[in-house]
Amino acid sequence: MNTIQRQILGGILLSVLLFVFLTAAYFWEFPFKEWIDLWEQELFDIPFILFTASVSITIGILYGVFSGFFLHRQFQRIDQWLFKMEEGRHAETGQGAVLQEVTDISSRIDRLQKQITEKAKLSQRLATEKAEEQEVRIQKIVSQERNRLARELHDSVSQQLFAASMMMSAINEQNAESPVSDHEAKQLKMVEEMIHQSQLEMRALLLHLRPAALKGKSLQEGIEELMVELQQKVSMKISWKIEPFLLDKGVEDHLFRILQEGVSNTLRHSKATELGVLLVTRDDMVILRISDDGVGFEADEPKAGSYGLQNMHERAGEIGSTLKIVSVKNKGTKLEVKVPILHTAGDEND
Repeated sequence: MNTIQRQILGGILLSVLLFVFLTAAYFWEFPFKEWIDLWEQELFDIPFILFTASVSITIGILYGVFSGFFLHRQFQRIDQWLFKMEEGRHAETGQGAVLQEVTDISSRIDRLQKQITEKAKLSQRLATEKAEEQEVRIQKIVSQERNRLARELHDSVSQQLFAASMMMSAINEQNAESPVSDHEAKQLKMVEEMIHQSQLEMRALLLHLRPAALKGKSLQEGIEELMVELQQKVSMKISWKIEPFLLDKGVEDHLFRILQEGVSNTLRHSKATELGVLLVTRDDMVILRISDDGVGFEADEPKAGSYGLQNMHERAGEIGSTLKIVSVKNKGTKLEVKVPILHTAGDEND
């Protein structure tokens, strides 16, 4: 039974009590000799008993209907407030509240909404902090594992490849003094080239495994350190030109990672004898250029880009720069990144 039905039933019961009261009061003031007089006595040409009964019931029903609809609307508002709270939306309480009880409920709902909002903010902040801490912890673990793998590969496989390369060079030198068949000489030369290529692959792999971040160094310092290290370990001719200037940390990190990827591709695929790196500023643009004299590739072919070039394009896009690759078969490859230097109003005033 809903509110309206309960109020109508209550109004009918009230009308019955009113009818009994009016009838008893009439009996008290005007006693009847016989019960039939109640029907014969008329009011507005209507038998008295019928008039009082109909008036009482009508008043009771009207009272029940109006009070029922009124209370029903008040309860509906409370239900709407609670429904919005259940869905996580803000409920505009206090509007249309007439009864003092409903006003008190709206005030309590407001307090509950504030508490729920504060708890939600706290939960989101804790979740964000937890996710950030977890990400930092994972990155630390990944970095430690990369360093461990790089050390193990350098101390074992890389040293063994270097020893094998030295042994093959010594064997080929001895064979040059003593006569051997052309077939054997070609095979030994092929083995020496395979070992040399494996060394380049290993150095490229170590370049990927080493920490990509600059670790407190500037971009120029990181590039120079990388070039010096490669110069000591790789037989190709390496040259670089670096101009001093300041950049945002995020831009420096992305440019350094693009450089690592480009140098790694050169070591693995180009078969180059020369590698050049340029980092300069021209016309409010930072220019990073990596060039080699290797075998080149078809830059327009879908497979030529592979994951490495795709990764470089994505990193370039993240800092609002353009990446251009020009490669000619047996002529070499040139990779160029141009980053616009954005001046803020404060920089211009200075």
